[in-house]
This record gives sequence, structure tokens and C-alpha cells, in this order.
Amino acid sequence: MKKRAYTALSLFSGAGGLDIGFEQAGFDILFANELDADAADTWMANRPDSHAMHQGDLNSYLNELSSYRDVDAVFGGPPCQGFSVAGKMNSEDPRNKLIWSFMEVINRVQPKVFIIENVRALGTLSKWQTVRQKIITRARQLGYYCDFAIYSASDYGVPQNRERVVFFGSRDFNSQEEFFALMATSRTRPKSLRKVLTETGGFGTDDNPQTCTAHVSLALKPVLRKSPYAGMLVNGAGRPINLDGVAQTLPASMGGNKTPIIDQAALENNTENWFVGYHRALLAGKTSPQKACIPKTIRRLTIKEAAALQTFPPAYKFCGKKTQQYKQIGNAVASSFACAIADTIAKTSL
Repeated sequence: MKKRAYTALSLFSGAGGLDIGFEQAGFDILFANELDADAADTWMANRPDSHAMHQGDLNSYLNELSSYRDVDAVFGGPPCQGFSVAGKMNSEDPRNKLIWSFMEVINRVQPKVFIIENVRALGTLSKWQTVRQKIITRARQLGYYCDFAIYSASDYGVPQNRERVVFFGSRDFNSQEEFFALMATSRTRPKSLRKVLTETGGFGTDDNPQTCTAHVSLALKPVLRKSPYAGMLVNGAGRPINLDGVAQTLPASMGGNKTPIIDQAALENNTENWFVGYHRALLAGKTSPQKACIPKTIRRLTIKEAAALQTFPPAYKFCGKKTQQYKQIGNAVASSFACAIADTIAKTSL
């Protein structure tokens, strides 16, 4: 752990993925806020000596936050369901307004820098162009140079194809430019999925218990794509994981039949994933869903494995029911990506 030399406020903290990255980069979190009680419990369970967490509506803490004026950084990931292509993309979703609650904190606290992390759609779709411009305009009104960029977490040590938008605001124009320049060049390759999953412990053991028992059944009318890891080969939205590539974005809706799928035999024996052969046979017309039989080695991703794919520390604890734990992991900012952001801030802006 690096010496903590900087101060920060954490908003919409969730389970603490962003916080881990900032802590690893040397930031002391003075105040944290999360509405969801289970996620707040998770945050506190992993920081038993901290009294920073304030559970509840961020807007009810605005007056208190004014006492933290001039901290080094304010960071957070306002709820993204209203912007996500995985949701309804409703411009009237009340959760969209929480970005302006975040900006009100910036107004009251006046940190040296701030970070907003959100779904890729907020940074790319024309539907949200007005929102993007309003964030930048509001930041400028508050005395900050602000811009945004799209990043893939897999470029920063995360074994997951997870694209996100990052807004960065700084009082100094040069430091803003330097932040984006360094982020573009300081990349780290992730561990292989096989290595990450193997390191979590044997499936079904006390170290890595089975936490999702949702049945995996073949779709009677499969949707075929070029890759066996795309399309729809099974019922439900869960898809097989390519052990020789990077995982698809882990959704917050994991816990049931939307939980990603692993071929345990392929993982243990370094053999071809069963779904690769099944996909090949379907394309060649050599089998059908009625004739194929899923082997018993096909199972769902565990909570411990999902956390590992989000690069949470191995001993990180999650609170609440299993579905809530999966939700917290899917909603989190991958810790290694968060550390890259925080480390870049420390090098360019503080």
C-alpha cells in the first residue's frame, strides 16, 4: 500500500470498486456516500476502521459536504440505468438527475479535480449529447476544464471487455490535457481468464462456493453468430465465457439465468470449450438443440469469480443476499481500472 498523501470524497460508492483504486493510489477517503444499504454495508465491512461511509440520499448530506472544501478529489459513478443500452434509456429516469447532485457537490466542495465514471452510451450516443454538453458547461461555470473519453477496462489490467466513459475535470487546463494523454499510453494487459479463474480456488470448495444454481438449458431456437460466445445458444441472457479471451461486461442482473457460463472441464483440463464444438456442429447442420445434451461440467460464474473478474482483492467481503452481492459486483467500477485513473490523477494533477 502506498503512503496516503491525498484526500478524496467518494460519491455513489457502491461496493467500493472506485474507492479501492483511489486507496491503492494513495488517497485517503474522508467521506463516502451510498444509497443502497447492502452496498454500504459491503463498503464498511472492508474498511472496519473507517467512519467515512454515510448511507442514504446524497442530497441530504449536501450541507455537511460543504465542510470538505478544497479536498484533492471527488469521484463517483452516478447510477447509470437511465443511460445504459441494457436498460430502457429513458431520458426522464429520475436517476439521471443524480449527475446534477454530483455537480452540486463539486460546487460546494471545490476540489482540485473530479471524476465521473459511467456507461459507454453516455459518452457516445447522440441521444445523450445534450447531457454530455451540460456536464462540461456546468463544470466550466464552476471553474473547471472538463472533457471525457471512452476506455476499455481490459486495457488497464481487467480481464473483461468493459467500456466506460470517464469525465475528468480540473482547475488547470494543462493537467487535464496531461491526464488524458497519460491514460492513453499507460496501459496494462490483464491476466488470462484461465489464470484468474484458477486463482479464485476450486469450484464448489469453501474458497469458491457455488453461488448460482440457475439451470443452463439449450435454446430450442438458437441465435447463431460467428462466435460461440455471442448470439444466444442457451435460454436466458447468460453467455459462455471464452477462457482464452476476455469476459463480456458483467451485468448487475447476475444471480439467475443472466449469469455468465463456464465449462469447468475446459477450465481444469485446458481443453476446448464445449460450446465451441456445439456451435460448430450447429453451423454444419450436424446436430440440433433437441439432440444435444449439455455436460454436467457446464455451470454458472460464482460470486468469488465475478469479483475476481472485476479485480476486487481476493479477500474482499460482500454483504446482503447472493443476488445483491452479484448486483454490487456488476455495478462496480473494476478496481484495476480505478487505480489507473487515480494514479494518473496523482501523477498529472496533484
